[in-house]
Order: sequence, then C-alpha cells, then structure tokens
Amino acid sequence: MSTEPISPIPDAECLHRLRHGDADAFEVIVRHFERPLRSWLATQTPPGVDSDEIAQKTFIAAYSRITEFEPGTHFASWLFTIARWQLKTETTRLRRVADYHARYAPDLLHLELQRNREALPDLVATRLDHLRHCVQQLGNPLSRYLQWRYYDEIPLDEMASLSGRSVAAVKKQLWLLRQRLQTCIESRMTPAPERTPP
Repeated sequence: MSTEPISPIPDAECLHRLRHGDADAFEVIVRHFERPLRSWLATQTPPGVDSDEIAQKTFIAAYSRITEFEPGTHFASWLFTIARWQLKTETTRLRRVADYHARYAPDLLHLELQRNREALPDLVATRLDHLRHCVQQLGNPLSRYLQWRYYDEIPLDEMASLSGRSVAAVKKQLWLLRQRLQTCIESRMTPAPERTPP
C-alpha cells in the first residue's frame, strides 16, 4: 500500500493565498492536480508531443495568470482549459514545422543537388588535370602498367607475361600505383598553407 500522503483539495483559502503570491499554496495546487493532469494529457497528446512538458507549461501559465482566475468558479476546469490551450498551441506548432518540412524540403534538396551537379564538372576536370600530372611523374616503367590495364585493357595474365612477373605481383603493383596516384591527387587538391612574412 502506498505511503504517499494524499494532497488536500485546494480550498478557497489556498486559492486566496495563491492569488497573493504564496508559493506554498501553489505547491499544494501542483501536488493535487499533477497526477490527474498528466494522466489526462497522456490520453490527449498526439505522437511527437511531450505530455510532461505540456503539464509543466500548464502549471507555469496557471501560476503566472492566477490573477485571471475568478474566485468561486471551478479551479480544475480553469486549469484544464489552460492545459487544453497549451496542448493545442504545441500541436499547431509541430504541425506547422512538419508542413514547412514537407513543403520546402524537396525544393531545398533539389537546389542542393543542382548546386552539387554544377560544381561536379569543375571538380572532375580539376582531378583529371592532377591525375595526368601525377601519371607523368611516375615515369615510363611504372606508367606502362596503367597503359596496359586501363587504356589497352590487357588481362592480368597477359600483363604478367609482358612484364616477366607473376599475376599476384602485377596485382600488387597496380594496387600500389593506385594508392600512389590517390595520394598525389589529394596532395595537389589540398591548398598550400599561406606563408607568413618573416
């Protein structure tokens, strides 16, 4: 059996003290209405909305607007009306955010893809220029492997026969060449650091 004390129902005196800024009176209000308010919100809150956050906003709004509460009226109805408006406000905000993303995200994605497409030819052309330079730096003995494989499309076993090496050695040589060219291209793509004057 729970030993948690049952919060007293806020009476007229408690509400009177609350209207005059008594924080202890507000604590009584929160203790009494927190569980039923959270339970009600849990049944009303759509996916994506934090019911605990709505409950917190409701109590804050009630405290800041307590002077608007009319003595003699039903406090619970007033509090739950605030909760209903807080929930509606948050639901509307999330709907607008979702609508914005649904409406504009495809356009933004299209623009970004177009921008990347427009930048791509320049990037590819730059990389090709660097590749040509890097291949020239290899010299004839090594560049002939690239010529055989990627221009003449000679099979690996035939390349092994032409070079007097095993197929495994030719594969390894091609791999090393690709790594070397990749490093060369990346180093040429990276801007040189600016030199500071002495």
